[in-house]
Amino acid sequence: MRSFILAFGLLFMISCQGQNKNKTMETAPKEKVMKEKNIYQFKVQDIEGKEFDFAALKGKKIMIVNTASECGLTPQYEQLQKVYSEFKDKNFIIVGFPANNFGAQEPGSNAEIKTFCSRNYGVTFPMMEKISVKGEDMHPLYQFLTEKSKNGLEDNHVEWNFQKYLINEEGQLENVISPRVLPDDKEITDWIKA
Repeated sequence: MRSFILAFGLLFMISCQGQNKNKTMETAPKEKVMKEKNIYQFKVQDIEGKEFDFAALKGKKIMIVNTASECGLTPQYEQLQKVYSEFKDKNFIIVGFPANNFGAQEPGSNAEIKTFCSRNYGVTFPMMEKISVKGEDMHPLYQFLTEKSKNGLEDNHVEWNFQKYLINEEGQLENVISPRVLPDDKEITDWIKA
């Protein structure tokens, strides 16, 4: 009888360990999904073709903006540069993504875009290579920014050039700002200062 009780106890312990192992396996993927709801998972190419790792921006507030050189909103480059110059030393950065998705208003090559931004607006904030921000060839970063299942905040779509995505210090999407709102709008500068 004693052997039976010991065998039963041993079998029960093994069974419980198996259940704990299964619970660990079940929760691990959920934890991984939660960790991926930040921008730090992305590496992109800058306008010169070098790798730009968003993980290097941990602890900073980030404004991501899709840009174009031949748009009625193109003068926003001036305000973007002004905001960047004012707050770049206060844990804030702007990252520009040229895109040709709206009215073919960004037809240039990366080199042409870089020259245009520098010559006309004195842009010093990081500019990335030209990408697509909507449609079937949408860049994975913009899939993250526009899909709630990936960003944890909301589903949205890029309305036009110069839409702004505000990312908090934990790399999470915090707000989406209309293209028509200027980069130096109080709503944005108050968020940067907060």
